[in-house]
Amino acid sequence: MSALDADPTLVAVEGGPTPVKSTALLARSLRLWRTRIGLVFVVILVAIAIIGPWIAPHAADEFVAIPNSKPGGDAGLLGSDYLGQDVWSRFLYGGRSILVMAAVSTGIGLVVGIAIGLVAAYARNALDDVLMRAMDVIMAFPQIMLALVAVSLLGAKLWIIIVAIALTTAPRVARVARGAAQPVVERDFIAATESMGVPRVRILSGELFPNILGPMMVESALRLTYSIGVIAALAFLGLAPDPNGANWGSMINQNQIALSTQPWGALAPIIAIALLTMGTGLIGDGVARTAAGIDRERGDE
Repeated sequence: MSALDADPTLVAVEGGPTPVKSTALLARSLRLWRTRIGLVFVVILVAIAIIGPWIAPHAADEFVAIPNSKPGGDAGLLGSDYLGQDVWSRFLYGGRSILVMAAVSTGIGLVVGIAIGLVAAYARNALDDVLMRAMDVIMAFPQIMLALVAVSLLGAKLWIIIVAIALTTAPRVARVARGAAQPVVERDFIAATESMGVPRVRILSGELFPNILGPMMVESALRLTYSIGVIAALAFLGLAPDPNGANWGSMINQNQIALSTQPWGALAPIIAIALLTMGTGLIGDGVARTAAGIDRERGDE
């Protein structure tokens, strides 16, 4: 029996000569500069979203100057927006809602998608086909379109947006989870576990899942990136839970008319969303490269 068979906490890396411990994968990926840079972006913006409302000089809906005033004086660090509110304060308030909705919806989508993918891979029968064909139907439609339909029909409520993003995230996660789990299902230690009468739920959670943590870490970063983009797009289209509240997506829509005279009302949230999605993407790419053994020597220098 190989080390992988004996220890199901090891991840079989496609194309790699040796298994990689899932618990060490993220730590090893931090040796790559792309992962470090992405982590810096994410940490800074998450910190802004968390502590921003506590350090904002004004309330999010407080009027401080005439509309679209340039930075300086009563207009503050980034000037005022289309209503005369402080752009810097609204920017500090505006990240929390996007990050919370993206994190929650992605988390739900990951749980549902991984469960479906593991069940499909382990079943190896008609259930596999039924589950995957159902996922294919959902994936046939763009994620933003399904979210728009759900929000348009049921309203731009917080839980509706979260559920819509989660349900459109799950099929993509399920495909990756199934693909990663299928080779593991055929391994000898799975057959040995079955022969000992271990319940199927325990096999899925204790044997299969630990062996696909590497691909799932990469997929989670990718899905979080898309969730942030979709939620920001919905807010830009006026479909945020609180259209008048501080929200980076809403700020872009509200202040785009003054880009030529007072750009910071729209430019600040654009930069934040771009850096946030870039950061999560770089982290995911770094983990993927580490799992595949790409740039390993360069990253160790």
